[in-house]
Order: sequence, then structure tokens, then C-alpha cells
Amino acid sequence: MSYVDGFVIPVPEGQKEAYRKMAADAAVIFREYGATHIVEAWGHDVPEGKVTDFYGAVKTEKGENVVFSWITWPSKEVRNAGQKKAMEDLRMNFPEGNLPFNAQRMIFGGFEVIVEAGSK
Repeated sequence: MSYVDGFVIPVPEGQKEAYRKMAADAAVIFREYGATHIVEAWGHDVPEGKVTDFYGAVKTEKGENVVFSWITWPSKEVRNAGQKKAMEDLRMNFPEGNLPFNAQRMIFGGFEVIVEAGSK
């Protein structure tokens, strides 16, 4: 079964295009190192919850939206090797403080796929 890295990221509305470009550039690198599928999804129909929600998970601030994204890998082993290579790739070096989002409030994790349906 596949292995998935998942992310929820707070991004200022005015940084949507900068984030999209950064994510598209990074996607090329992740694909080079073994990722099979990458999705970056801009919050569009994200309800506010009564107990918790995506906004609260990353403590969005006024003027921010959430991005929900994931990277699919063939296996955890391919992910570990590919992610290490990607993080060492000089093309992934963004100038200090020049990310189009607050990385300290991003949440992420690796997930073992337990059900997969549909086409890839």
C-alpha cells in the first residue's frame, strides 16, 4: 500500500499565488525523488466547526485561508529516502522568512494507507 504525507497550512489570502508557485516548484522536486501524486488544495468550502475545524487546527488569523495537501509515495521507505533527498536539494532552499505561509502553525504527518479506492 501507498504512504501519504498530509499537511494543513495557514496561508494569507494575498499569498495564494506565491504559495501556488512554491508548491508547484516543490512538486517537481518531490516527483523526481519518488512521489507518485501531489495535491495542493486551497480552502473553498471549509465550514467552521463547533468543537474543532481546519481553521482552529492551524490557528488561522484574520485574512488567512487553509491549504489541505498531500503527497503520495509508493511506500514509507521510498518516502523516507525521497523526502531526505528533497530536503537536501538546493532548489528547496527558500530565503529565510520568505515562505508565503507561517510554517510554525503548519501541521503535518505521515500516514499508512489502510483503504484505497478509485483510480490513481
